[in-house]
Amino acid sequence: MEERYDPKKIEPKWQKYWAEKGLYKTKTAESLKKFYCLEMFPYPSGKIHMGHVRNYAIGDVIARYKRMQGYNVLHPMGWDSFGLPAENAAIKHGVHPSKWTYENIEYMKGQLNKLGLSYDWDREVATCSPEYYRWNQWFFIRMLEKGLAYRKSSYVNWCPSCATVLANEQVIDTKCWRCDSVVVQKELDQWFLKITHYAEELLSACDDLKGWPEKVVLMQKNWIGKSTGVEIDFRIDGTDEKVRVYTTRPDTLFGATFVCMSPPHPLAQKLVADREALEEITAQYGKVEEKLGLFSGHYCINPVNNERIPLYIANFVLMEYGTGAIMSVPAHDQRDFEFALKYNLPVRRVIAQEAVAEAQGAQLSEAYEDDGVMVNSGDFTGLKSPEGRVKVVAFIEEKGLGKKVVNFRLRDWGISRQRYWGTPIPVIYCESCGIVAVPDKDLPVILPEDVKFTGRGGSPLKESEAFLQAACPKCGGRARRETDTMDTFVDSSWYFIAYCLKQGKGEWGFEISERNNKITNPLNYWMPVDQYIGGVEHAVLHLLYSRFFTRVVRDLGIISCSEPFTNLLTQGMVIKDGAKMSKSKGNVVDPDYLIDRYGSDTSRLFSLFAAPPERDLEWSDKGVEGAYRFLSRIWNVVYRNLNSLQGTSYPTAGKADIKGISEAGRSLLRKTHKTVRKVTNDIEREYHFNTAIAALMELVNEMTGLEPADDLDNSVLRFAIETTLCLISPFTPHIAEELWTAMGNEPGISGQRWPVWDEELSKEDEVELVIQMNGKLKGKLMIPAGAADEDAKKLALNDPKIAEAIGGREIKKVIVVKGRLVNIVLGG
Repeated sequence: MEERYDPKKIEPKWQKYWAEKGLYKTKTAESLKKFYCLEMFPYPSGKIHMGHVRNYAIGDVIARYKRMQGYNVLHPMGWDSFGLPAENAAIKHGVHPSKWTYENIEYMKGQLNKLGLSYDWDREVATCSPEYYRWNQWFFIRMLEKGLAYRKSSYVNWCPSCATVLANEQVIDTKCWRCDSVVVQKELDQWFLKITHYAEELLSACDDLKGWPEKVVLMQKNWIGKSTGVEIDFRIDGTDEKVRVYTTRPDTLFGATFVCMSPPHPLAQKLVADREALEEITAQYGKVEEKLGLFSGHYCINPVNNERIPLYIANFVLMEYGTGAIMSVPAHDQRDFEFALKYNLPVRRVIAQEAVAEAQGAQLSEAYEDDGVMVNSGDFTGLKSPEGRVKVVAFIEEKGLGKKVVNFRLRDWGISRQRYWGTPIPVIYCESCGIVAVPDKDLPVILPEDVKFTGRGGSPLKESEAFLQAACPKCGGRARRETDTMDTFVDSSWYFIAYCLKQGKGEWGFEISERNNKITNPLNYWMPVDQYIGGVEHAVLHLLYSRFFTRVVRDLGIISCSEPFTNLLTQGMVIKDGAKMSKSKGNVVDPDYLIDRYGSDTSRLFSLFAAPPERDLEWSDKGVEGAYRFLSRIWNVVYRNLNSLQGTSYPTAGKADIKGISEAGRSLLRKTHKTVRKVTNDIEREYHFNTAIAALMELVNEMTGLEPADDLDNSVLRFAIETTLCLISPFTPHIAEELWTAMGNEPGISGQRWPVWDEELSKEDEVELVIQMNGKLKGKLMIPAGAADEDAKKLALNDPKIAEAIGGREIKKVIVVKGRLVNIVLGG
């Protein structure tokens, strides 16, 4: 054994050993309890960053811990490898996206291996490989057959910079999620997946996501956005037409002073005579940073009071939500209020905070959007808003003016993208047969190589005649292929399923029956994922799509579970100099540099110790150095005592027989068992790795101070060291393996069973007693563990500081809670 800890020597050695032995390969074994641990897979951008290090270290600790507990652990890794950056690289550097992507995968895979991550690489997937995206296409065809995939002309979110369509979820504050360009509306023929078919189920099942952070569940609920309201018909004066509007606030119907219609609404084309003006407002459709309107030249009749109110075409009214038209109540909706001020439209208050008299008060400076009492509302005046909503809806339905409906904010998922580097949509257009799905036997539809990347708008696939021209599968006539590719979120919506099926390069553990489209597979053993780990930025997009896809796969009869992820951990960001690490801010720490200087165990340890997983981690060079010194201290304990520890073993396997052991030895034995309990409980309790590591540091400190008096003390020290190595091995596996074998054990510490503590030896000698007066904290004492309530009371009252605080005042009563808290209730 070397005198000094040198991670450059030991880490490559053990990484090679693990790979050669295939220690992390996983087989389906129905007789074993399973644990599926998964971190969100990365986009192969070229290099991993410290956020990756933290994310993957968290997952690796969990996977290694569960293996040592006897679970059959599935811990895979792959690559979310389709996407725009590869295509941009092709445009900029003339490198084919495939070459750029696979070179990046190779480099990043080497980086991950340097971290000592316990992945089953036999299950590796790359979503850009034909063997993977074949199944994207197969799932699409199954959805097409079931009416869950369809094509229609629609106004879509268009990013001018990326020259492609974006899903609603990919528009963040009116900007593209990738490049921050302002998104515009454009009418295109698009393919959609009918996620709204599952809207009610996706929403109600949110309450069953007990292992997810509450904030993520709330974000899911809000995005699905169920609302109960009413659709009401407003007759267009002087015509036979009606505008149907949707509102969740029928109690404000008497305050509607104008109606707004979406520019793509079919009636807008009929009603607006000024075509140029209509084209101008349509060009601004969806740009909600400035609310614009065009008077249609027509008026609507409010059905509850027969008032004639103007009809506007407004850029902020979305065709995809509700009916594409809204009644505008500026007194009680801030957006309508601002629009009314801009276009000099009347504002009428019909909801008062408390009294009817308030309705006659001063002019509003902003919209009052809360519930209240209905005023200026005919026969409904005086009703509170909840009751008023019920009665107004009943009136509308009774008079045949509309109906009560349920709407969802969630829209169907537009998946068409005008890019090359994605999954080709497997349909063919035939003049005779129409839209025809590519037969399963012809899958995958493979991306062509003869494509030029110019950066100009539109799909590059249109330029490949060999790809474009096809024979119709039905009639054999001339036809053309779809040139749009799928949104890359399709790739990541089922990759966790793919891992369960992948068995090696090109090998998939299932077969498809052409007769009934059934798949024979091991999915029901592995699914759902037991622990999923990733950033909270995916709380809507990826997680919602994954929940949808899992239900589709369930309804195809392939799996039995409905939810993909039982438990979700959203780790915090890595912060340096007060900001998230990024190249643009110049505050990036290169993991390669860190590993080269300190080793991967130090990198892992720091990222796990510096903060709880769900919190942001503040970068600290001193913290990294401290982690390295701690590992060096463990190394030194073993090196210094190695000779005296050879051939020793604790005779009772660490149980409570402590006869003949020195006082220092007994103290170390107790500390070891307390640490096993502490580390185990901290890992089980929401993965509090930082406090678990802190407990290990305390144990190492106590080992460092022990001078063994005899062989019995040496056996206790060996027991403490070996237990420490087992406990720390999920966090820092390389040094744990090296020291484990240095002490004469067979290689493979990860194959050891997780230590268990002895209840008697792990009992605390002392516990903290909290002392309050009239419910306010006044002091704390350390008292013997297990002290009776009466003893705790006496110790509290006899403490000099407490006696002084009482100051002779009357003690009305003393409340003792389980010997851990004393509350002294004083009079006067």
